[in-house]
Amino acid sequence: MIPRETIDRIYAAAKIEEVVSDYVTLRKRGANLIGLCPFHNEKTGSFTVSPSKGIYKCFGCGASGHAVGFIMEIEQCSYVEALKQLGKKYHIEVEERQLTVEEQQRQDDRESMFVVNDYCNQWFQEQLWETEEGKAIGLSYFRERGLRDDIIRKFQLGYSPEKGNPLAKALKAKGFKDKYVINNVDTKIGCGVCGMSDDGRMYDRFRDRVIFPFFTVSGKTVAFAGRILKKKDNVGKYVNSPDSIIYSKTNELYGIFQAKQSISRKDMCYLVEGQMDVISMHQSGIENVVASGGTALTKPQIRLIKRFTSNITVLYDGDAAGIHAALRGIDMFLEEGFNVKVLLLPNGEDPDSFAQSHDASEFIRYIESNQTDFIRFKVSLLSKEAGDDPQKRAALIKDITSSIAIIPDMITRQVYIKDCAERLHISEQLLTREMLALRRKKIDETRKQSATSVTDSPVSSEPQITPASEQPAPVPSAASEEQKTAFEQNYANLIQLIVKYGERIVTTGETEGMVGDLVIYTLENDKISSSNPVYQKIINEFKAHSKEEGFKAERFFKFHTDPQISEAAVDMIAEKYQLSTIYSPKDKAANAAEAESEENNLGELAVRLLCEIKLTVINQQIEQLKQALREAEKAQDWEQMKAIMECQPQLLECKKEICKQLGNRIISI
Repeated sequence: MIPRETIDRIYAAAKIEEVVSDYVTLRKRGANLIGLCPFHNEKTGSFTVSPSKGIYKCFGCGASGHAVGFIMEIEQCSYVEALKQLGKKYHIEVEERQLTVEEQQRQDDRESMFVVNDYCNQWFQEQLWETEEGKAIGLSYFRERGLRDDIIRKFQLGYSPEKGNPLAKALKAKGFKDKYVINNVDTKIGCGVCGMSDDGRMYDRFRDRVIFPFFTVSGKTVAFAGRILKKKDNVGKYVNSPDSIIYSKTNELYGIFQAKQSISRKDMCYLVEGQMDVISMHQSGIENVVASGGTALTKPQIRLIKRFTSNITVLYDGDAAGIHAALRGIDMFLEEGFNVKVLLLPNGEDPDSFAQSHDASEFIRYIESNQTDFIRFKVSLLSKEAGDDPQKRAALIKDITSSIAIIPDMITRQVYIKDCAERLHISEQLLTREMLALRRKKIDETRKQSATSVTDSPVSSEPQITPASEQPAPVPSAASEEQKTAFEQNYANLIQLIVKYGERIVTTGETEGMVGDLVIYTLENDKISSSNPVYQKIINEFKAHSKEEGFKAERFFKFHTDPQISEAAVDMIAEKYQLSTIYSPKDKAANAAEAESEENNLGELAVRLLCEIKLTVINQQIEQLKQALREAEKAQDWEQMKAIMECQPQLLECKKEICKQLGNRIISI
């Protein structure tokens, strides 16, 4: 662990303009610097560096951060690795804290295993390129599959000889300990490149196979997959490295190291099944592609892709197995907020064979012409299976609705609901009700499993109105959807206030205290919360550290070790407040003093923003009451109607008081 003092020295020394200029040509524009964004293709520079704030912001793709974050993004490395790189640049010695005996041993085990894997990787390549057996069998196989030598070298493909145990002997000769070579299932220590027979003899796990090494995002050799070349009874086509303390097949993606920059630059990832699919697509010129490595897709793998893009196109074979594999992965991507498209290749083709017969431009044209979003894919596929059978058609609708229900973004859900309704010729309201019912069911299940409640509504203090009968959830009106959007915007403005000015002392009425304390106390006292987990993290961090000596909110959050907090903070710092017209004179001279006006009126600004969000909450609650009243009226439930009408005056009185405080002035931030 790097000491906090060292981290602070690195942050103080690392000038954002110096760090970025190593990668991007910058030119002066006013107080800032501008250049072409390294994270996406653009012809006109929208990548802005602010030396005064110590941050960068691309107004094209939205990328933003500080010096350490820039290195993490551009080099695709960890936080610690980025700190070490900047420490080297600015001649700051980076010393990590003394580890415990157990921690040190664990670290030694990991490093030793990486060394073993690196050696094995080089050894497998030597066997392929420098031995007669390797050239005759392994290299011939790859060339027969249509691979060029440069692509074989790019993916560091190798070969393991058929007879004897030459790798085990080579590892012995190099002095590697057996514990790092042979995998222990219980401790998960050992790379598993060799095994031990019942009679105590060591053997090569990957013998008589061509080798596909797996790499981490930073390029470390983490595992191997070996493909057999001769058909043998009771022998699997592939042998893979066992799970260990450095490798879990559920966490890794084949080709991520070679693809990461292309994925980030193009803001798109193609997902395929096997290693040869990835390699052949690279050879055809398509580099933003990864494979799940023959395993069922997992959430850690999906989140690994999410580090580089939220756009995914799933490419699978057009046979039944490929179709079902595509269906399994769709919902998991949707749940993580991906924009998902699906492409099924012509029957009999896989990405490997298709890439071999098409160049990059042809392949990309085919993808763009034939890929479809998940709704169209599911509707088209399942409609054929359902035919005119009412039961199967109902199951189809439930299946598609369940996929829509897990999408985290509310607007995206509504767009898909509308599209689905048109395609299936079914009521949009009916689909919305079904979707909301599914979301509420999931929320209820989550509440039972965890003390933390996650709801679709941004407000936790909803009026408790018990329906007299079991009715479908009411369809939210356009107004309520707008209110939800307004709520989230107002809440974001308050968090922005905490990030920029949280430690500033303000006076409101007879109360004096920090801006952050005022905002947080009011939100918590009124039980107002957001569904955004990053906002809650910021609140918790402010409460935990705001009383520390020398605490400055902007610097604290901007340079936070949690990348989610840091990224959010940088975005908020880069975005300027827009005060109401009362604080925004029309003349240019006054506009130049707008920032100063903002800081001078923090107390009033905070109070008004809090009033705005309270008003939004009350309006939402009033809308819910109106909807509930309409439902009760339909059902002729007079008791329910009476209960609702008794609630209304209280809310209207609260609204009246808040409107008095706000007057005619509206704050939009």
